[in-house]
Amino acid sequence: MPGLLRGVARTAVVAGTATAVSGRVQRRQAERYADRDAQIAAEQQRSYEQYSGQQQYAAPPQEYAPEPAAPAADPIQQLKDLAGLRDAGILTDEEFAVQKAKVLNP
Repeated sequence: MPGLLRGVARTAVVAGTATAVSGRVQRRQAERYADRDAQIAAEQQRSYEQYSGQQQYAAPPQEYAPEPAAPAADPIQQLKDLAGLRDAGILTDEEFAVQKAKVLNP
């Protein structure tokens, strides 16, 4: 009986020590990961705020900038070009008349 009691006591001590060590390791890891998670969250928040601020006040992209106004075309030259297209058979007489009206009445 004393040998059995000693074996049970030894098992209890080993199990208690293992539980205490395991709990301490878990707490230490939880603290380490909590600090890391807090740093990551803070970095993400800063990035989000920086990105949001830039988007709100950013200049429009160059591809959407208005095109410079084209110089006014000479109506006489446009009519000559249209007549050349009509004579070449690219434009019909009706299409020529419509384009001529657009050039003469902008």
